[in-house]
Amino acid sequence: MVVAAHALSISVVIPCFRDEAALAILLPMLRQSLPQPGEIIVVFADVVPSPAVATLCVQHQVLVVTAPRGRGVQLRTGVAAARGDVLWFLHADAAPPRGAIEHIRAVVGDGAVGGYFRFRFAGARTMLKRVLEGAIALRCKVSMVYGDQAIFATRAAYAATPGFAAAPLFEEVPLVRGLRRVGRFVAVSDVIEVSPRRWERDGYLQRTLVNRMLALGYSLGISPERLASWYR
Repeated sequence: MVVAAHALSISVVIPCFRDEAALAILLPMLRQSLPQPGEIIVVFADVVPSPAVATLCVQHQVLVVTAPRGRGVQLRTGVAAARGDVLWFLHADAAPPRGAIEHIRAVVGDGAVGGYFRFRFAGARTMLKRVLEGAIALRCKVSMVYGDQAIFATRAAYAATPGFAAAPLFEEVPLVRGLRRVGRFVAVSDVIEVSPRRWERDGYLQRTLVNRMLALGYSLGISPERLASWYR
């Protein structure tokens, strides 16, 4: 049975590890923009949420599950609990655009198996941020899309891929590669704002260089576990 785009139910899956403050911002934003039918699933790593966060999750009708630490494992756990026609994967510190749900439904309704949002650093605009954002947009076209760009996929398309790897880094790679084999995996015209805190901590150029070196190591066959140990 074909489901009309406006009737597609969406499951938002959010892996969480020490992201309680970010969740307090994201969850009200999501619940306001996510019409029914729709569900929000927060996957906590190894621990139950604090009383304050538990109250927040109840307030915003969030399904809370736990999983071993590791974003890939957490995402796989969230998928197993999800019931929606479309699976949308968000980082806890992301700031999705106000019309994100409409964008997703429009893209899927047009026949795409999934997609992602354009990367934009949150906060004050600078020339360096703009240059890096342009480089990321180019990378997405010719190479890989990563999880901070709010990847989404239809349930059927996700099931036709290996899904997320249970790995400490590059867990989204098998999913993205699989989606591109299954059908059209497209960029949404709107942006998702990504927290720049790690780039500010490490330095924008240094952080970018480290990320590219890790990606190169992964492409050369170095295990995500070893790369993660180097990164730490």
